[in-house]
Amino acid sequence: MPRPNDVAAPRALVLSAHNGVRLYAVDAAASSLGLAPYMTLSEARALVPELATAPADPPGDLAALLRLADWAGRYTPLVALDGIDGLVLDITGCAHLFGGEAAMLADLRRLLDRFGLTARVAVAATPAAAWAWARFGRGDTPADRRALHALPPAALRLPEEMALRLDRLGLRRIGDLAQLPRAPLTARFGTLPGERLDRLHGDAPEPITPCRPAPPWRVRLAFAEPIARHEDIAAGLDHLLAALCGELAAGDQGAREMTFRVYRVDGSTQALRIGTARPLRTPGLLTRLFAERLGEIDPGFGLETLVLEAGVTAPQGPEQDDLDAQSAAEQATREAQLIDRLVNWLGPDRVRRPWGVESHLPERAVAWRSASEPGPPDRSHPAAMRPLRLMPRPEPAAVEQAEGRKLATLHWRRVARPLVRADGPERIAPEWWRAPDSATRDYYRVEDAAGRRYWIYREPAGNWFLHGLAP
Repeated sequence: MPRPNDVAAPRALVLSAHNGVRLYAVDAAASSLGLAPYMTLSEARALVPELATAPADPPGDLAALLRLADWAGRYTPLVALDGIDGLVLDITGCAHLFGGEAAMLADLRRLLDRFGLTARVAVAATPAAAWAWARFGRGDTPADRRALHALPPAALRLPEEMALRLDRLGLRRIGDLAQLPRAPLTARFGTLPGERLDRLHGDAPEPITPCRPAPPWRVRLAFAEPIARHEDIAAGLDHLLAALCGELAAGDQGAREMTFRVYRVDGSTQALRIGTARPLRTPGLLTRLFAERLGEIDPGFGLETLVLEAGVTAPQGPEQDDLDAQSAAEQATREAQLIDRLVNWLGPDRVRRPWGVESHLPERAVAWRSASEPGPPDRSHPAAMRPLRLMPRPEPAAVEQAEGRKLATLHWRRVARPLVRADGPERIAPEWWRAPDSATRDYYRVEDAAGRRYWIYREPAGNWFLHGLAP
């Protein structure tokens, strides 16, 4: 096929497969000359000898599509990948923020054009209808049932072979299939055409899997002109925090995790995430947590949209009016604020707190978790004094006993320590279902002549160990 003089040099991306090198993607010039994806390179070169090729990069394409999906979160939190070349946006309840579906579609088209991306976009009542209208219809304008029925059966995502068989039988429009009785259609072509028709009309569900879970609480702020000053970004964040905290208060909830997302005019996004040790909905406290990290945002040529999400929330109970309880609550609040600042500044893995574990053995009764996680139930034993510091593992020791089996001298780390006081024993046995063969331990709290206190135990075999430094 000769190439017209006004058509640019054709280009294509190629990918090696087990059955040879095939075209992966073609530009408009190559498509106008009859080339299409999945065609072998030898066949394409026979048709268009001057075809220019370059290796395809599917992982790079996927990464770019994921970045575009992240950017599309400015319209809705429910964004899903649609194959290797498309996105599905669930805009239910979001279109009014942009002035309606048509205005949202026009804004999306305008920004994609600004990014240099050629795209076909459509709005429809179901994902299947939007897919069909974007690829086989006129796009841009919302699709109704009559317009969808005028499309070819391939718009139902039917296999190519099945679409060709339908065409040979004279079923060249979706409307032709929709008018047929379902039983003969199923007997001839299986259940797939009927299922795709039901999805197109919304008679059968077609769930989408978003790239990230939709946050339960979300507020958005868009600007007529991009902003770039950090003072303006901070002011926008304050506005969003006030709005989101108001919604959380109405729902008797407090935020445990918040994400501040900014959308730049170049199509890239940035996110700041903070966590709190307890549910919060006080804008001033949350502002201070974000303020320490706002400097990480690079506005580039400007930010056009700000979004604040509360991804994890929990009920926030009423404050106690009793004076003593209020003092304890204030102390807990100050402690939580300190933890929040340290966690968000240093990272959740660098600030930890002890976490009670259901175990009889002291070395297994406490684990270390991130301080931003909610505190565990109190599993302490008020009647039993535990040491403030446990050794990484019990260390061998020896104990001399005086008359009456009184503990007289502790030998530990090659030093003899005369004892002046001893309290015990406290018998601790391991969980029989976890360590049935472990020995029972008799623990003693002892004090030497210098006032140092130790936590030691003896096994039934008579071996002594020093386990910790007692309070």
